[in-house]
Amino acid sequence: MSGPGGENAIAVSGLRKGYGDLPVLSDLDLVVPWGELLVLFGSNGAGKTTLLRVLATQARADAGTVTVAGFDVGKQGRSVRRRVGVVGHQGFLYDDLTCRENLAFYGRLFSLSQLDRRVDEALARVGMNDRADQRVRTLSHGMTKRVAIARAVLHGPDLLLLDEPEGGLDPESVGMLRGILEQFVNDGKTVVMTTHNVERGREWAHRTAHLRGGKVVVEHPEAVASGAGSLGGGPGG
Repeated sequence: MSGPGGENAIAVSGLRKGYGDLPVLSDLDLVVPWGELLVLFGSNGAGKTTLLRVLATQARADAGTVTVAGFDVGKQGRSVRRRVGVVGHQGFLYDDLTCRENLAFYGRLFSLSQLDRRVDEALARVGMNDRADQRVRTLSHGMTKRVAIARAVLHGPDLLLLDEPEGGLDPESVGMLRGILEQFVNDGKTVVMTTHNVERGREWAHRTAHLRGGKVVVEHPEAVASGAGSLGGGPGG
């Protein structure tokens, strides 16, 4: 599928990344097409978070080529960041601002038009419109994660990079997240996410990839759910 930028959403070749003398990613190759939800599995330290950080331009590769939406992450970082939404272990939210104020701040960074409407729609999408004027520091962990998801989708990105996005969410919120991701890939966009929940990851994914020793060692296409337009269906999907 041809997408909003480039033939593939993500193309990685020979990626190397380390911290000091510690190698994390070693000659990693990965291609992710448009309209796919890819789930990354791997033990702690396998390099999943580092890979997402490189794709999001939050960390610079030591070697290799990495393109996201057709843009080189090392040379065209600003263009990459406009097309990517990120949810990490940190919410990237300001504790003393309200939910609405946080999203408005990020919206201004992207020079979004009709910002008030888009903020309201994003908060409603994650079920936080009734807490829009509550300060983030007063929210539970799960509610904060919902606002972080709203922040990630606010600017209408073409790709979502999610590091254990369902962590801390109650079952209702997990269902909400799945609905957002399903609509996202149905629109021809792409999601790459990590999770330690293997059953959930296989149920949601179109494809899974396992990282070990800084490389993708195994890739599995997951069975497609019977319903048209659904996410991948593993056990129970």
